[in-house]
Amino acid sequence: MLGSSLKILEQVRMYPIQVSDSRVRELISWYLRALQRAIDIIWENIEWRYVFPKVERRGGKLKTTVLYKVKVPVLPKDRSFKKNLRDELMRDCPYARHWVDAVIRTAYSIMESWRKRYLRGRARKVKPRVKRRFARCKITLMRIDNERKVIRITIKPGEYLEVLWAGEWFTRRIGGWRVGEVVLKDDRVLIPFKSTKVVEVRSVAAWDSNELSLDGFSPTTGFVKVDLRPLQSMKIVYERKKAVTQSRGKREIYEKYVRRERNRERDYVNKLAKELVTLFPNAVHVFENLEKEDLVSKKKTPKNRRKRNARTPWKLIQRKLSEKALVVKVSSKNTSRACPRCGFIVKTRVGRVFKCPRCSFELDRQKLASINIYLKYTKMRGLPHSNDLDKWMKGELWVGVALSGRSPMIWAPMKRGSEGSETKGREIHINLYKAL
Repeated sequence: MLGSSLKILEQVRMYPIQVSDSRVRELISWYLRALQRAIDIIWENIEWRYVFPKVERRGGKLKTTVLYKVKVPVLPKDRSFKKNLRDELMRDCPYARHWVDAVIRTAYSIMESWRKRYLRGRARKVKPRVKRRFARCKITLMRIDNERKVIRITIKPGEYLEVLWAGEWFTRRIGGWRVGEVVLKDDRVLIPFKSTKVVEVRSVAAWDSNELSLDGFSPTTGFVKVDLRPLQSMKIVYERKKAVTQSRGKREIYEKYVRRERNRERDYVNKLAKELVTLFPNAVHVFENLEKEDLVSKKKTPKNRRKRNARTPWKLIQRKLSEKALVVKVSSKNTSRACPRCGFIVKTRVGRVFKCPRCSFELDRQKLASINIYLKYTKMRGLPHSNDLDKWMKGELWVGVALSGRSPMIWAPMKRGSEGSETKGREIHINLYKAL
């Protein structure tokens, strides 16, 4: 078991405030034109350089960091270029000068994002286009009055827009939080609230993400299985409803089903994240670093598997959980093929039960993956030392979310052994359950 340590937990919550002002729509229209113009200028001045294969020594071993010769885009970032870019955008700027600085910063953020995706093979050599209407405001354009709960945004010199969040439903949730850079939309203002606090970490929970469950492991609790079947059933039902309405050309009904599915999914994941934090207080939650673009790629994944992967909200679960607790990602390499006792790596993943040919260690692959994820985070070799090892191998804690009523609960639908035996009890609703 790991000792306690101090970690910094950063939380961000964004809430909308409805605004109806023609000046905001005019500002957004100019902002988008200037933003696209800035992207065009940066794109025209990109320098393409060749990077050759490279080998580095890391941890006493030689590793290839660059596999082959490739052209890499280098964005222009020198001071003279940025000055000329700012002067060019200032020619048609009827607003405060800091709005031009906000445009330049957003343009570089978009180009950096495109560059990273391009180097990973997830974006083409095509100039980014701005499609959504928004305007990101710099903190220098804002004056925040925390006592009155008012944000004054400078539009033009001597012309302001005031946004009031006093009396809103989320006021109690963000008491003592600081305000970040707001985002302007045509009909609303999105206000991010940020909080930073020190958390004493006392345990670690490692999670293996699967289609129908989240399989976890923690030295303090043992194995944990989070049942995602209710969520998958809901998404399958709405997929059929959307397919029928789309085939009949009923666009309004189709959009209604899309909103309902999204709201129910978010409600389920929010309740699940809340109960996982209750089950593992002061814990670090460790997940695999899964790239969902690979899981839904036509070239890498069969069609039936792509649809099933697209239904599983792994990213949403991790994001919602990170709003309430510490979340860390580790590499997913060999998590279901490596033996946690001797370190042997099998070549294939045939069967549900992992069998090590070297030390005869046997365990369910999903449980095995959760242990390996835990070991990767803690940088340990072999199983963690504990007197409860035999207990972990015999039973597990099944948890899920009951969507009846307003208050979510952890529920235990069944109790199973490591061999996958039949159900030993009826469905019950309790706050906390531990397999014997």
